Amino acid sequence: MALQTSAEAPLPVGEVSRLIGGWIDRLGAVWVEGQITQLSRRPGAGVVFLTLRDPSRDVSVGVTCFRQVFDRIADVVTEGARVVVLAKPEWYAPRGQLSLRATEIRPVGVGELLVRLEQLRKSLASEGLFALDRKKPLPFLPQLIGLVCGRASAAERDVLENARRRWPAVRFEVRNTAVQGVNAVNQVVQAVKELDDLPGVDVIIVARGGGSVEDLLPFSDEQLIRTVAACRTPVVSAIGHEPDSPLLDLVADLRASTPTDAAKKVVPDVGEELDRVRQLRDRALRCVRGLLEREERGLAYALARPSMEHPQRMVDERASEIDALVGRSRRVLGHLLDRADSELAHTRARVVALSPAATLERGYAVLQRADGHVVRTPEDAGPAGDVLRARVSGGEFAVRVAE
Repeated sequence: MALQTSAEAPLPVGEVSRLIGGWIDRLGAVWVEGQITQLSRRPGAGVVFLTLRDPSRDVSVGVTCFRQVFDRIADVVTEGARVVVLAKPEWYAPRGQLSLRATEIRPVGVGELLVRLEQLRKSLASEGLFALDRKKPLPFLPQLIGLVCGRASAAERDVLENARRRWPAVRFEVRNTAVQGVNAVNQVVQAVKELDDLPGVDVIIVARGGGSVEDLLPFSDEQLIRTVAACRTPVVSAIGHEPDSPLLDLVADLRASTPTDAAKKVVPDVGEELDRVRQLRDRALRCVRGLLEREERGLAYALARPSMEHPQRMVDERASEIDALVGRSRRVLGHLLDRADSELAHTRARVVALSPAATLERGYAVLQRADGHVVRTPEDAGPAGDVLRARVSGGEFAVRVAE
């Protein structure tokens, strides 16, 4: 109900507390689930005091109940146990404090926890958080490894010792957190976020030794699962032993059965790598030698061929052919020249026989007038007394035309 107040007409603290208490008194009973972080059972007291905390959030609330209510489950419930409480909210006006008055307390059994985990697994799987195609590959040789584990725990010792034994130069950025109990989820989530934001961290290992289902519940918390799914850095889950399978194993980029197994999977063994290098070097050497031997055999085979052993043989064989061809060409050319000479002689004889000089040698003469015209008829000789030139085989002389 809205109140009419002002700086000049404020309400007293007691009145505000009374009004809040009146509103809360009208609330009905509710079922609440949480984890017991503090338990106070004073001898002779009729009331038991509890602190109930949300395992996934930094929220807690006080719970009170009569001793006979708690005695029903006193043998199975201790600090750290998960319970379901039927309680009615109460307001303690003198201190302005909210609490729950429990009328029934039920422990959460392992079977029920497993059912809830299975439901959460299906829900997260439907979102694709466990899909294989979103998992990131681990670097071959990480230079800096982030490690989230309990303080001075066997898991921390196993990871550090085995990793440094395999590769002495590897470095670690360790975040010690609670690995069970009410503070585990928040601390592990914060550590993972810090390591993911830290430059140079190549991979993150979340490690814890074995434990009961209740002890491993923080590593199946939805907040932690979503944090790991959002990491840019590859995350390795090394929780518990081989049979243990928290939901962190499904969302992590790699699952290791134990912290020791995580060290072996994340860090290569320097001895094995040196052996592999030697094997590859020997293999490469064998390949090169095989290649050289094959090429040498090919070269020897090529050199053993007759054309390579006696390269001049081909020239010698062709020389006789060339001599024969030269002789043949000369004979052909000689025949051609002889025939041409014969033809030329015949042609010359014919020319000589038909030439005017040959006619003159047979006693004929050629008469020419002074202007060079040849006298072919008597009329061409001109009038009597003209001088003509007579040309004979031995020369020429002048003649005069008679009447």
